[in-house]
Amino acid sequence: MPADQLAPDISDAPTDVLAAEQAHLAASRAALKAMRAHAQSLSADAAGDWVSQQILQSLLDQRVAALADHPDTPLFFGRLDRAVPARDGSPRQSGAEAAGAEPGDHDQAEDLPETIYVGRRHVHDGGSKPLVIDWRAPVSRAFYQASPADPMGIARRRRFGYHGGALTAFEDEQLGEGAEIGPSRILTEEIERPRTGPMRDIVATIQPDQDEIVRSTLAQTVCVQGAPGTGKTAVGLHRAAYLLYAHRERLARSGVMIVGPNKAFLSYISSVLPALGEVKVDQTTVAGLLGEHSAPEDPLVAAVKGDARMAAVLERALWLHITKPEEGVVFTKGAYRYRVADHEVREIVASLRGTTRYNPGRAALAQRLAHMVLVRMEQRGESPDDRVQDAVARSKPVKQLVDAVWPKLTPEQVLHRLLSDPEFLARAAKSDLSPDEQEMLIWRKPYRSWKSAKWSAADAALLDELRDLMERTPSLGHLVVDEAQDLSEMQLRALGRRCRNGSATVLGDLAQGTTPWSTRSWESVLAHLGQPEGEVTELTLGFRVPREVLDYAARLLPSIAPELAAPRSLRPGLGSLTVLPGGSVARAAEEALAKEGSIGVIVPDAQVAQVSQALAGLPHAVLDPDAAEEHRLLIVPATLAKGLEYDHVIVVEPADIVEAEPRGLARLYVVLTRAVTSLTVLHDKALPAQLVA
Repeated sequence: MPADQLAPDISDAPTDVLAAEQAHLAASRAALKAMRAHAQSLSADAAGDWVSQQILQSLLDQRVAALADHPDTPLFFGRLDRAVPARDGSPRQSGAEAAGAEPGDHDQAEDLPETIYVGRRHVHDGGSKPLVIDWRAPVSRAFYQASPADPMGIARRRRFGYHGGALTAFEDEQLGEGAEIGPSRILTEEIERPRTGPMRDIVATIQPDQDEIVRSTLAQTVCVQGAPGTGKTAVGLHRAAYLLYAHRERLARSGVMIVGPNKAFLSYISSVLPALGEVKVDQTTVAGLLGEHSAPEDPLVAAVKGDARMAAVLERALWLHITKPEEGVVFTKGAYRYRVADHEVREIVASLRGTTRYNPGRAALAQRLAHMVLVRMEQRGESPDDRVQDAVARSKPVKQLVDAVWPKLTPEQVLHRLLSDPEFLARAAKSDLSPDEQEMLIWRKPYRSWKSAKWSAADAALLDELRDLMERTPSLGHLVVDEAQDLSEMQLRALGRRCRNGSATVLGDLAQGTTPWSTRSWESVLAHLGQPEGEVTELTLGFRVPREVLDYAARLLPSIAPELAAPRSLRPGLGSLTVLPGGSVARAAEEALAKEGSIGVIVPDAQVAQVSQALAGLPHAVLDPDAAEEHRLLIVPATLAKGLEYDHVIVVEPADIVEAEPRGLARLYVVLTRAVTSLTVLHDKALPAQLVA
C-alpha cells in the first residue's frame, strides 16, 4: 500500500470503545421500543366521526408498523464525527452545511449532536435527542459522499460490523488528514456476505454513484442502465424510500408503486422497503396492474399488438362507433313539444368528438341536448332549473338518441370487434398496419361475444389503452419499473399513464432483454413512458457478481448488446467459476450445500421435472412464479431467473437454454450472472460458441 494511502483502522478492540458503541445500540433499541409503545398507546377515538376515526387508525397502524424493530438487522451502521473548530478561530461549518445540505433543510446545526449515528430510521430518546439519524436525512449524505478530497465537514467516518443484529467490530476512516483511504473491509464483507431468503436493503453499502441516483429529485425521472451486480434494483427501491421520506405528505396522497417482472421477483424484494420503515408501497407486476390474462399467443402476433402504432388503431376503432345523427330529438312536457333539429345534433356531436374522452363525451352529449331543450323552454317563457335539465338528459328520447349516436361501450367490446372483423380492422388500421399485420391480428376462430373472449397478456395493454380513451387513468406520484427493457411499447404507455402527473425510476439492462419486443434504446423507453425528459445514467461497476463470473458471461455481449461496455466487478472472485462437461447436478448441489449461502440450480424450463428427480435425495423446492419459496436449495426455471441472485448458482445445459427461445443468448447472459459467490456450469452438449475461449 502506498505511504500516502491509509488503511481504515478496523478494530475488534479496544473493548471499551466497542462496549460504548454497544451501549449506544442498546439505548437506541430501547428508545425505538418506547417510540413504538407510544404510537400503540394513541387512540383514534378522539377523531370525531367514524370515517375520520378509521383514517386516523389506519395512519396509526402504519406508524406502528414503521417503528417495528428487526433484531437481526443493524439499527445503525455508521457514525459521523463532525470536524472540530479551526485553530485560527474561524467559525466551524454548521451540521447541515458540513453534510452538504441545502439552505433551509430542517436538519440545522443546533439540532444535531457532535456525533451522528446513521441508520435505517430516526430514533430519539424521551427528550427528543436524536440517537440515530435516518440515512435519508440531508445530514446523512456525508456518510456516502464524504472523502479526504471533500470531507464535507466530517473528521471521521466510522463503519460498524455486525453479526445478525449484534455489533461486533468498527472501522474508522480519517477524512480530515488528506490521505487516500484504502478499501473498507467491513464494506467488502457486508457486500460479499452469504444470504438466504429475500433481498436485503443496502443502506450500509450504498456507493457514491448509487447515492446520487437515490437522492435525485422527485420531479426528475431517472433511467438506470445497470449491468449485473451493480445494484440497480436496490437503487430503485432505495430511491422510492428516499422520496417517501423527502416528500411524505405529497406521496401519501398520490402513492408510490413498484412494478416487477413476476411474482417471484416481488417476493424476493418484498422485505426491503419494510426494513426501511416504508410499509405502504404497492408492489405488483404488469399483469397484476393491467389484468391477469394468459391466453396463449404467437410471439409474433404479440409483438404487433405491443407496437405503439396500435394506439392510433385503437383510438380510431373507438371513435368509429359514433354514427352521424340522422334525426333530431323531441322532448314532450305536458301539451308542449320541444325539438332539437338533426343539424343541431350533428353540430353538438362534431364539437365533442375527439375533444374529450369517450364516456365523458357521451355524458356531455346528453347534457348538451338537454340544454338545447331548456333553451326552447325559456323561449316559451318558462324558468327551468338544473333539476329540469338533468331530468331531460335522463329522459327516454334523449337516451335513445345518445345510445344510437354515441353507444355505451366497454373496452372488451371494442377490442373483440377489432380482432374478429377484418373490415372493421382495416378501417381502423388505415396505413398504420400492413395487410399482413392485419391478417396476423384477426382471430382464426372468433369468440361468439366479447363476454366469452379469452384475452392474452398483449391484449391486456390494448384493453388498458381503450380504458384510458374512455375514462382518464388516475396518476401516481412515483412509479418504479424494473426489468423495463422487456416491456412492449404498449405496456410502457400503460405504465406511463400511471405517472403522467408524477415521475418514474426506470431500471433495466439492455443486454438482458429476452422478449421479441425488447428495446434497444432507453430514450425510446422514456418516450413511450411519456417521460422524454428523463435522465439516462449507467452503472457499470459491479459489487455482487465475482469478476471471473462476470467476464465469462460478458463473452456473450458482442452477440446480444454490442453497444454496451463490458461490465466490471470490484471482486476478483478467483476460483469462483467451474465449467464441467458431463458433471452431475446432484454432486454439484451436494458440494454447494456444504458451503454457506443460498443455492439456485437454474435449468431449461423443459428440464425442471428431470432435474428435480435427479435431486430427489436432497431437500429442495422448485421456484413457483406465483408463490414465495424460501428453501435454501431451489430449482429455478431459466425464464424466472431474471432479477434474482443466489450465493451459489449451478447452470444446467446452457445450449438448451439458448435453443428454447429466439433471444436465448440474452437469457443465458441473465442466467450466468445470478451468482454472488460461485458459478458451476454443467453441460453434456457443446457450449454456445461465444462461451468457448
